[in-house]
Amino acid sequence: MDAADLLGQALAKGTTAERQTISGQVVDVTDTGTVNLDIEGTLIIDVPCADSYRNRAAGDWVAVQLGARPIVKWRLGADQAAADQAAMQAIAEDVALDAQIVRAATWGTAGPSGSGWQQVQTLYLRKNSAGKVELYGQLASETDPPPPPPPTRPPRPVSISPSDAGTWRGGRPDEYAASPTQGDWTGRGDRRGGWFYGTSIAAACSGKTVSKMTVAFTRKRGSGVNARRPMHLYLHDYTVAPSGQLNLADGPEELLSLSVGATGTATLPASWRSQLASGAARGLAIYSRGSRDYMSVTGGRITITFSA
Repeated sequence: MDAADLLGQALAKGTTAERQTISGQVVDVTDTGTVNLDIEGTLIIDVPCADSYRNRAAGDWVAVQLGARPIVKWRLGADQAAADQAAMQAIAEDVALDAQIVRAATWGTAGPSGSGWQQVQTLYLRKNSAGKVELYGQLASETDPPPPPPPTRPPRPVSISPSDAGTWRGGRPDEYAASPTQGDWTGRGDRRGGWFYGTSIAAACSGKTVSKMTVAFTRKRGSGVNARRPMHLYLHDYTVAPSGQLNLADGPEELLSLSVGATGTATLPASWRSQLASGAARGLAIYSRGSRDYMSVTGGRITITFSA
């Protein structure tokens, strides 16, 4: 019987007033959209949420309806309307800049009516690096200066999924661990896991200035204790999974801690993104010793943001 069932039974013995709504704090959001909660010092995993609880995030304080199984009803705290409006505005601006817009397009056998028209002697067009069409009209004489050029935009973010992943133990691939795993749960030796991207990271960064790299992971259920534990991240130099030991490069960095079933995103240090962008490093790995931080992890999708 898990902690949620035990809590539900204890609450069921109380009065109706005792079984209404209390506050709890979100420890993590899981891969299925449920949340892991800290309720009065007890970790309750996979708590379902009402549809009204949007933009779920670790650290949120929420109202929890108690019963045989707890349910998150809503988020407590400040109104999210301002943040939501800012996010929607940013998306709208991004879409508008991507769109190709002409105010009006008409034609006829006579000249256009109204003022401000200029006759084009030769029309040029090209497709830019973003795939957008650019027009340039060559005039015999200029009676009105052209509008300013559109602002220069950095390249769009790129997301790269690993082409392979695996686990190593005892200096060779571990066929008993389907997903990258760190630590030792059974006393048979510490495991290390790795994600492999070929040369795709360096290729995506070629000729660009990288401003940020993030990587998303999900902690598998049934691996280690339920509570939050840190991932011990390393770089490695392999384009493909090695047949022998997976040797580790820079690390460890504890950039992310996850409870069971949780998803999370870590921002890679500047030195790491520099090595990955240049090809000096090729991928990511995890490794720890003993059972304390034992876990299996899936995901590994890297998102790269550019400034130029």
